[in-house]
Amino acid sequence: MEPISLVFNEDNYSPLWMSVIYGIKLGGSGGSDDIVAVALSQIGNVGGEPYWSWYGFNSRVEWCACFVSWCANECGYIESGAVPLYAYCPFGVDWFKSHCQWMDGSEAPEPGMIIFFDWDDRGSSGKQDGSADHTGIVERVEDGIVYTVEGNSSDGCRERQYAVGHHEILGYGVISG
Repeated sequence: MEPISLVFNEDNYSPLWMSVIYGIKLGGSGGSDDIVAVALSQIGNVGGEPYWSWYGFNSRVEWCACFVSWCANECGYIESGAVPLYAYCPFGVDWFKSHCQWMDGSEAPEPGMIIFFDWDDRGSSGKQDGSADHTGIVERVEDGIVYTVEGNSSDGCRERQYAVGHHEILGYGVISG
């Protein structure tokens, strides 16, 4: 009887682990549901340590972009080039725009898109200036409402909602592939 030779590496197990850990199977729907499932699995995390430390920071930073990057990495989107690795929101916007993967904030997004916000003077970031202050992941859109999963929302992973076209939504990064 011939011995069975198996080659094990991280790539061979990625779809299996995604299925086991998050209950999703990669490759079926163009990816949009994959990142949503990963983000939803993180609801309730407070402080963001898994995300900013994964990114390489030694102490707490404003971690919304680290959270989005971590979720994208869990889906293989960073390695494939579908989503940038970013810890600074304006860098994420610039990347999506330069790769022709940007959609204006007045439009209705699809699940799995990356949402970027430009907060107005009601928050601590100052008046709207056309630069992204915060980012998250679009969970779904229903009846004119955009539902999101955001890291560093009151220092936690939380679900939020906004009207489609809300003036603080700068735009959306579209995941390619």
